[in-house]
Amino acid sequence: MLKIKELSYTFDGSKPIFKQISLEVQTGEFVSIIGASGSGKSTLFKLVTGLLEPDQGEILINRSHGSGKRLGSVGYMPQKDLLLPWRTVLDNVLLPLEVTKEKKKSKLLEVREWLVRFGLADYENSYPNELSGGMRQRAAFLRTLMTGKDLLLLDEPFGALDSMTKRNMHSWLLGLWGELQKTVLFITHDLEEALLLSDRIYILQQDGIEEWKVNLTRPRSSELIYQTDFIRMRKELEWLIQHEN
Repeated sequence: MLKIKELSYTFDGSKPIFKQISLEVQTGEFVSIIGASGSGKSTLFKLVTGLLEPDQGEILINRSHGSGKRLGSVGYMPQKDLLLPWRTVLDNVLLPLEVTKEKKKSKLLEVREWLVRFGLADYENSYPNELSGGMRQRAAFLRTLMTGKDLLLLDEPFGALDSMTKRNMHSWLLGLWGELQKTVLFITHDLEEALLLSDRIYILQQDGIEEWKVNLTRPRSSELIYQTDFIRMRKELEWLIQHEN
């Protein structure tokens, strides 16, 4: 689904954000990227979407490359939900259809069915400031899903949520991802989150990138974080990050 080969990027001619990194995401995988602040996680997403151009290297989505082909080829959910405050939940979710000039009326039934499944049916006429943090993130994720893209880039979507809401969102996302069979590339700084959700983890650093396999069976639940094997894996991953730094 996604292949990045020997990618380098420098911001404003200063010190390189990263140099010659390579990674792959297979169809249907859930892959997380972790790394310290300033390691280039969000920049990498902007390169994948075509919003930025690399200094060197190549990015292929479904074996196609070039920024023109990448633009609009993925569903992108940034760190903040960016729901438009003057639009209702329903109108925010319909925004991708307006961008692609699809007929909204023909999609209304489908969108309302999704609102039910996302627990937002009673809030379709509510405005973002009337929603809880978790509800706002569900609405933003549904808007991303309505792009119809098979590859979804999620940039720390739960970073601003409290721990209890975040765990509820993990359970919700695991169930939904298993059903939809989408391909997800996920940025997080939360090691538990990365382990719980992912098939593989990439550790992004200024001097390169390292792959880490998550050897946990699916399906998974949030209760997994209390199990001995999970705690051991978290310690191993934490040690690896500290050792690499």
